[in-house]
Amino acid sequence: MITLDPAILSRVAKPGRYTGNEWNSIIKDPSQVGITVALALPDVYEVGMSNLGLKILYQIINNRPDAAAERVYAPWVDMEAEMRRYHIPLFTLESKRPVQHCDIIGFSLQYELSYSNVLNMLDLSGIPLLAADREDKFPLVIGGGPCAFNPEPVAAFFDCFVIGEGEEVMEEVIETAADWKKAGKAGGRTALLKQLAGLKGIYVPSLYSVSYAADGTAAKAAVNCPEAKPVIAKRVIRDLNQVEFATRPVVPYLDIVHDRIMLELFRGCTRGCRFCQAGVIYRPVRERRPEILLQLAQELVDSTGYNEMSLTSLSSADYSCLHQLVQALIERFKEQGVSVSLPSLRIDSFSVQLAQEVQQVRKSGLTFAPEAGTQRLRDVINKGVTEENLMTAVGAAFGAGWSAVKLYFMIGLPTETDEDIEGIAALAYRVLDLYKTVKGRRGAKVTVSVSSFVPKPHTPFQWFGQNSPAELERKQQLLKSRLRDRNISFNWHDTRTSLLEGVFARGDRSLSQVILAAWQHGAKFDGWSEHFKSDVWLEAFRSAGLDPYFYAGRERKPDEIFPWEHITCGVDKTYLQEEYQRALAGAATGDCRRDDCRGCGVCPGLGVEVLDWGEQANG
Repeated sequence: MITLDPAILSRVAKPGRYTGNEWNSIIKDPSQVGITVALALPDVYEVGMSNLGLKILYQIINNRPDAAAERVYAPWVDMEAEMRRYHIPLFTLESKRPVQHCDIIGFSLQYELSYSNVLNMLDLSGIPLLAADREDKFPLVIGGGPCAFNPEPVAAFFDCFVIGEGEEVMEEVIETAADWKKAGKAGGRTALLKQLAGLKGIYVPSLYSVSYAADGTAAKAAVNCPEAKPVIAKRVIRDLNQVEFATRPVVPYLDIVHDRIMLELFRGCTRGCRFCQAGVIYRPVRERRPEILLQLAQELVDSTGYNEMSLTSLSSADYSCLHQLVQALIERFKEQGVSVSLPSLRIDSFSVQLAQEVQQVRKSGLTFAPEAGTQRLRDVINKGVTEENLMTAVGAAFGAGWSAVKLYFMIGLPTETDEDIEGIAALAYRVLDLYKTVKGRRGAKVTVSVSSFVPKPHTPFQWFGQNSPAELERKQQLLKSRLRDRNISFNWHDTRTSLLEGVFARGDRSLSQVILAAWQHGAKFDGWSEHFKSDVWLEAFRSAGLDPYFYAGRERKPDEIFPWEHITCGVDKTYLQEEYQRALAGAATGDCRRDDCRGCGVCPGLGVEVLDWGEQANG
């Protein structure tokens, strides 16, 4: 057990990041359980503590009498300096034991810019960075989360990956590792990895030999042992009502990114936005029953004391029983002052009545996501909304008393022209003018927030060549020049980090050497603008003889083999290619839950089906 010197904590910002002992944290004696798991997120405490997936796994694992789950996050740079100065290894927040002494360390990989932090955390733990260098005494290093759907750029650093939803498979991993440990680690680490490879949804990179074509593209990922499967299909929970939810989450002592109750309504989305990876990899839609959600909400309020509840999902307004649920939640908790919020509102699903209902207790701003400035481009990305939808929603909101709205857009989308960029500015002005029409005076505030589009694997746009940083900056400046009204605020993203994200999103195993070299020369916290070192990354590419634009900026051929070809989320590649062609033609595709099935393949391929309780109630 590590005892932190108060003098060290007095020299770092936010010492509460490292002290643990928060409400609902579970401290077990490691010597009394068979397996110990460090659940890690490679970013600071405030970000890591906001991750719903890790909250769920924390509760599931700690429900087992034979296992203990603890938390670990990336120490901020000031704390890391102190730890290196005084030779303090990375430790868990619960028992304060070195991470190296745990049996498993599981990283949730939410975004590609966290990869250098994974290496930093392994190094701080004293764990060899390369999986090939790890002996039996070191923890099993597992990756999961959305980035695991193309884990190849970080394949060298992980023993295995969980592909898909972790509630069930994580228990199977623990049982397999516990049995191996009880048996005296028979056959060594290699034997354990081969056993894990037999579990559905587990990918062990070392059991695959990767080859490349003469032009540098991926050729094949061939299994090199009989235990490995040629294609790894994602794990999926058939019925969310049957699995544990995080009803007793750890309540922090300091502000975190999402410092409120997170009530997950459903998983999946069938809207079919062509840029959205989450909308593909989490298919199909599976809703929780309203009565189950009310029960979970009661447990969450009772166990945390929070006064705000966020109804989370990819598109929460699409929950089929939303109005009944919101009314029931407000009725049940209004006396306790618990507010209900919907973080994600589609323009076409927006209801002023609903917005007013959820903001009875506390009123906040409204955010809408038209994504593109013209109808032509919204059709290309299959957003499925019109300018009329936006004006109707915003006009109703203005009429109901709101005066500030935030509009989200992307630039760098396929087929985008300068007219589409200028269309963003035109839309912002029309929203301003609408306020004057509705209220008879000026006074609205519009925030235009623009991110740079990054093509992701397993989406219809995985063939698209990403815009270069120079082109994205030109488009940002063009838009900025069109937004001259002081009532319009303009936010945009760093294009250099978008390039790096694009490289790793669709990269291959060759990139492991780049990540290692960049980390060795100081790369970490790449998602934080004050720490991003573009020159370090570019030098790492040069030293490895690799061109980042080969991975990010190249339009793929229709028949190109992708580095993630041996990992499937259940959606057919041919369907995605058809969707890409429909995008280029500006053809819309309907919501498969409400309209006709388009044959993406996920339901029959994975043996799951859409669960829509509102539809069932209506017969």
